[in-house]
Amino acid sequence: MVRGMLRKLANQSLSVAGKWQQQQLRRLNIHEYQGAELMGKYGINVPKGVAVASLDEVKKAIQDVFPNQSEVVVKSQVLAGGRGLGTFKNGFQGGVHIVKVDQAEEIASKMLGQILVTKQTGAQGKVVSKVYLCEKMSLVNEMYFSIILDRATAGPLIIACRKGGTSIEDLAEKFPDMIIKVPIDVFKGISDEDAAKVVDGLAPKVADRNDSIEQVKKLYNLFCETDCTMLEINPLAETSDNKLVAADAKLNFDDNAAYRQKEIFSLRDSSQEDPREVAAAKADLNYIGLDGEIGCMVNGAGLAMATMDIIKLHGGTPANFLDVGGNATEGQVVEAFKILTADEKVKAILVNIFGGIMKCDVIASGIVNAAKQVQLKVPVIVRLEGTNVEQGKRILKESGMKLITAEDLDDAAEKAVKALA
Repeated sequence: MVRGMLRKLANQSLSVAGKWQQQQLRRLNIHEYQGAELMGKYGINVPKGVAVASLDEVKKAIQDVFPNQSEVVVKSQVLAGGRGLGTFKNGFQGGVHIVKVDQAEEIASKMLGQILVTKQTGAQGKVVSKVYLCEKMSLVNEMYFSIILDRATAGPLIIACRKGGTSIEDLAEKFPDMIIKVPIDVFKGISDEDAAKVVDGLAPKVADRNDSIEQVKKLYNLFCETDCTMLEINPLAETSDNKLVAADAKLNFDDNAAYRQKEIFSLRDSSQEDPREVAAAKADLNYIGLDGEIGCMVNGAGLAMATMDIIKLHGGTPANFLDVGGNATEGQVVEAFKILTADEKVKAILVNIFGGIMKCDVIASGIVNAAKQVQLKVPVIVRLEGTNVEQGKRILKESGMKLITAEDLDDAAEKAVKALA
């Protein structure tokens, strides 16, 4: 029985840890139109296009940018994949449409300001604030191209497939022999030989081989010079005029490089992100939203993970990962409570502080001040231990707040789960 319980706890720990690690790697994601503009600056062939935020802008763009076009592509701009097969909450089907230019305004009206739900957005969907109007190109072949950071080779890895237009997972399953991988020596950079291997793997039908090699090298230079963590073009297409064109692209950037990529990081669209995480980032708090009912405020990532695991062990579900760190101020504690109480799914809050660098009296003062600024409508369970613990407990006791105190982590988690009943 004990062994089974330990196995269950270990599995839950790995599951929650995996989700935390996956989301904690915060990498800037930019919109398609922003990526196309960036690639254009590096000499990479991209379709002519313009992003618009209103119907007046749609009308002007059709007149100024596409005066001689009979058709145009209207693409909703959200930071999620699967737009073409998505559904708007107003009932309109599809986030990408090829239409006659005189229909562009009507189609855009059904997208702008509406919420698009795709396989990657979750049921809540994402609001479309802009649409991207692109020229309709005559494509004769579609391929797949990406550059990622590879642990095994300790450097950039180019992945290419002569077939594209669908997910790489589907391509890998249906055409595993068509996928090639070319590791690049990060110190030497991409060579003509490396680029030629990629082009030969893509096997373009009409595009000039030497021009294609140059396009691959430019894509690699973009990847390195802008601190990308991923560059994916799907499809990388050939046009009827024998050009290799990045018809659709997704770019992610390393947040650690924000200090030297200020122009790129100014493109961040916080409206597409979890508002709780945006607020936490402004307060310099480590926060990841989850789907449970017990809000957690803990100091230290390890203790935060353990707290979530113990909650799961007692039959509860954590609503978040929140590490206030070892040097949190009273103001940060107040902000943390505001974020927790703003989550409608939270039915109880568990504060678990082991005071080392973080002092228990600072946490206690923050809790009391937070209670004055926000309406605490849910039970609050507090476990304090460590530096200035007696002062902290006294502050809470004298505040007159109705708190549930706990002696240790196990007791706190058990009381938090019971408080849900």
